[in-house]
Formats: sequence, C-alpha cells, structure tokens
Amino acid sequence: MTASQIRNTFLEFMKQKGHVIIPSASLIPENDPTVLFTTAGMHPLVPYLSGQQHPMGKRLADVQKCVRTDDIEEVGDNRHLTFFEMLGNWSFGDYFKRESIAWSYELLTGKEWFSMDPHKLYVTVFEGDADAPLDQESIDIWQAQFEVHGIMADMGTRIFAYPKKKNWWPGPMTKGLCGPDTEIFYDTGKKHDIVFGEQCHPNCDCGRFVEIWNNVFMQFNREKEGGPLTELPSKNVDTGMGLERMAAILQNVPTVFDTSEFKIVLDAISELSGKKYGEFKDVDRSMRIIADHIRSATFIIGDTRGVVPSNIGQGYIVRRLVRRAIRLGRGLGMQGDFMNKLAQNIIGQYGEFYSELEIHQNHILHEIKKEAEKFAKTLSNGEKELQKIITKGEVTGSDAFLLFSSYGFPLELTQEILREHGKYIDEKIFAEEFKKHQELSRTASAGAFKGGLADDSIETTRLHTATHLLHTALKMVLGNHVEQKGSNITNERLRFDFSHPAKMTQNEIQKVQDIVNDVIQRNLLVHFDVMTTEEAKKSGALGYFEDKYASLGGKIKVYSVGDFSKEICGGPHVTRTGELGLFILQKEEAVSAGIRRIKAVLTSEK
Repeated sequence: MTASQIRNTFLEFMKQKGHVIIPSASLIPENDPTVLFTTAGMHPLVPYLSGQQHPMGKRLADVQKCVRTDDIEEVGDNRHLTFFEMLGNWSFGDYFKRESIAWSYELLTGKEWFSMDPHKLYVTVFEGDADAPLDQESIDIWQAQFEVHGIMADMGTRIFAYPKKKNWWPGPMTKGLCGPDTEIFYDTGKKHDIVFGEQCHPNCDCGRFVEIWNNVFMQFNREKEGGPLTELPSKNVDTGMGLERMAAILQNVPTVFDTSEFKIVLDAISELSGKKYGEFKDVDRSMRIIADHIRSATFIIGDTRGVVPSNIGQGYIVRRLVRRAIRLGRGLGMQGDFMNKLAQNIIGQYGEFYSELEIHQNHILHEIKKEAEKFAKTLSNGEKELQKIITKGEVTGSDAFLLFSSYGFPLELTQEILREHGKYIDEKIFAEEFKKHQELSRTASAGAFKGGLADDSIETTRLHTATHLLHTALKMVLGNHVEQKGSNITNERLRFDFSHPAKMTQNEIQKVQDIVNDVIQRNLLVHFDVMTTEEAKKSGALGYFEDKYASLGGKIKVYSVGDFSKEICGGPHVTRTGELGLFILQKEEAVSAGIRRIKAVLTSEK
C-alpha cells in the first residue's frame, strides 16, 4: 500500500464505524505555549478531551500533520523523522475499550483493510499498581479478538503487561486526565540479539518488535500531582498510528526511508547529486537528512499558519532544517537551485491531499530560495572570519564553535579549510561546546509536550478571550488589512502576531488598549454558536477559512463578544468580559517583514 492508500483505507474504515472525518489542524499550535509545533494527533483536540463539545460530534478521525524536533540530531538513522503523519480516531464520552480494541484488530487484520497476519501482532497493557488496577478488561477483549483466528493470546506470550512508564498516559503521577493504554506491536521476524536481554518481548530494544498503534483510554482524573485517582463518569479514547511506520510494514521494507514515498525524493537527490542511495553509509545518512528536512521545511512554510526562516522560535527550526539540508547537499556535490527542485518534488507528492502546499507553492519556493541566498552570504562571511583567525595563529575547538554558533559556519568546512593550511583543531573541545549548545537549544526550542493536556487555567482562559478583543481592536485602529499570524498564551501573558506594514505609534497603541478596556468595562456576554464555514463567513466572523472544512461540510464554533467581536475559535473563554480585569499592552515589535507582535497582560484591577 502507498501512503495515499493507507490514509484512504484508514479514513474509510473509521467513516464506516460512524466517525466524522476532520482535516488536519495547522502545524502551528494556537494558544499553547508548551510546544513550537503540533507534535501529536491529539494535540489540536485537547479542549474536547477536557470536556468541551466538539461541533462535529463525539466520534472523530483524521490524518494529522506533526513535527517533532527534540530528536533532530538522530534524523538520518533508520527511523527518526522531524515531520510525520499521524492517523487517529477519538471518542469523546462515546465508545470505550471494547469498540476501540475490536476495531483496531479488524482494521489491521481484515482482508478488505490492511490484511496483516494476526500471528505477527502482539499487544501490551498496563500491569497495575497500588494506584490503579491491572487492565484486565483490555486483556479479555484482546483475547477474544485473537480467538477469531484461533490464536491463543496468553499473558507473556501474545499479551504483555508493563508498568506506568510504558503503558500509562500521560505520565505516572501527572495531574489531570489519565489512564491505561494498550499498544500494538508488529513482529518483523528480526533475530533477537541477547545483548538486550535473554528473552525478547514487545518493548525489547533489539528491534524485532515495532510499535504500530497506541490506544489511550482516558479513564481517570488526578486532581493534583501525585494525588489519588478518581474514575471519570465520561471516558475518552485517543488513538495514534504513525503513517510512515505503517507504510514500511505494509510495503515490507526495513526502514521508513525505504518506503515508496521517500524513494521518490531520494531518487531526485540521487539525480541531482550523481550519488547512488544504498551504496555508502555516510552518503545514505546525508541523503536521508536532506529528504527529511526539505519535507519538513516545505510543510512548515506551506502551512495555513506558515512560518518562515528566522532566528527565533519556530522560524529558527525552519532555518536550521533548510541550512542543514543545503550544507549536506553541497557536500554531496549538488549545485544550483537544488532545494527548490526538491521542494517541488514534495509539493507534487503531497499536494493532492494537503492542498495548502499547492496553494502556497510560490511562497514556499520564494522563502527557500531566499534562505539559500542568505546562507550563501553566511558561508562567505564565515570563511573571511576563519581566514582572520588562521593568520593570527592556531585555531582552537572553541574558535570553530564560535564560527558555528555566531556565523552558522559548519565544522566540516572549518576542518576542510584548515587541512588546506596543514592545520587541525581539537574536536573534543568543539564537541563539549556543541553539547552545551544542544542542551540549551533543546530546552528553549524543542518544546516539552509529552502528551499532557495544555494549560486551561483561569489565567489562560481570560487571556484567550482578551486576544479576541485585541484582534478586533487592531482592525478598528489600523484597518481591515490586519490578520492574525500567530498567537501564544501562557498563564502570565498573551502574545499576538499580526500583519501590518509599520511600527505602531504610541497613539495607536493607546487607542487599542482603551478600546479593549472599554469592552471589558461593559461586561459583555461571551457565547458561541455552531455553524458551517459558509454561515460563519456570512456572519462576518474572523478566522481561518480552510477549504477542507468547507468541502467536508464541517461545523465550527463561532464565539461572539456582545456586539463587539465574532471569531472562529475552539475556546476556552470567560462568560463575561468583566471577568478579565485591566488590559495592559506592554510591548509592540517587529517579527519579520510586514509582521508585528504585541505582548500584553491582564491585571486584577477593574
């Protein structure tokens, strides 16, 4: 099965089981300070897992675009990716373990679906502890499924129990919604390596078993960190299946990079570089990184809330992806505008399913080309700086790292130029400096979302409503050209990015602040209506009108603040504006050409 066939098969199956198919949410999360990008299929649905009603009902399924950057240095091995697609289905207080497990087994083994050999499937469950019992219900349901094919599913041979670290979401004693999960593994047939232990099992690190699907059962709530569990009256199901991993299994290839989808872009890299994939380990690794990074950069830039390369936050990740791919491409002998040629390859492959890539094609190619030109200047400046250091005497590992961190000048180029002068550096010192930089980078940029629910405290709820007021006030003061370009809310402040060609004057800033505070003083009612995208457009609501929602006949929530504002949003919000306090606009600054940023807070004053 191709990736396209896997997507369609999954969605058709879920549709037959009564799920409404929803489009992928943006890669850029809105109002969630815990991550830079959407990192999991459940991420955009957090409010509904927390109790809000989804306008499309209680059973949903989708294919969600995801980006994870905490393992960016591992990309190039046989399994790590930055961009990936996650297939998922959800139940918000509707079906639970019995249906979820039975449908998983049917989809995987059914002849008209994925038609996998049931003898190659193994599952794991929660083993129980003093905090929560053994998940005997899941065990019983799994045993009934395997019996359909005459397979004895005994504990320790087909079903394995593990502690919270392996089979509990989101973490052992984390506050909030939680519960056991059951994971499904595929036996690749790879011979077990005893260096990983005498006995092989699904969670063994030898590589024989590959996890393909995870069903999370949100069964409990923990009021406080480390506190006792209480059973939820309305339980949720959240599942996730990695598309690329499933493609590797169904296409019977050893790694995700050997699937038909990656083969297309790897063939293009081979043609542009004159190097053949599959002959040399170092060349293969470089090709895999280029393929992964150009795919990720294309999707991030081409997103409905697309991000362009820059020196901060999400933009820094895009810059890092593009520049690393350029550097490795040049190392393989690729010349000219090769990045855009590869980006066009990605758009051609994925544009039919992700129409935003085709819609934003010119923008994607323009930004990648612009970044390539900037990087060429960076390399030129780095070479000049290196020549200055060489003329002064010895070049140290610290010098090499300074060139890397300040000029973006790659270590490999520093070494190459030094060899021409008969000089070498102590790589150990460079490695130490780089490790420190890497740790700081991961802490600051990679995000810490581990599947927990985003902050929905009173503070963030108030700031979320204030963001709507700010958006409308900016349009009133600056003009209708103002459009939201990004939003980030913590429990202390809001950050709002918007389109505007010039720095705001003090008078404009004061006017915006006064308008927002006037609406707060009026104590207007905040409420929502569920409507179609067409109805929302006609009503004058602000927001992102994605073609996919319209084509699916999807319904959305439109929040109104009295007669002041109307905006598409999933919530959460206060019930009256008087609950907000005093709005203070602290800072207005540039983000990039034509994009401004506001930071603001709410105080307890009225």
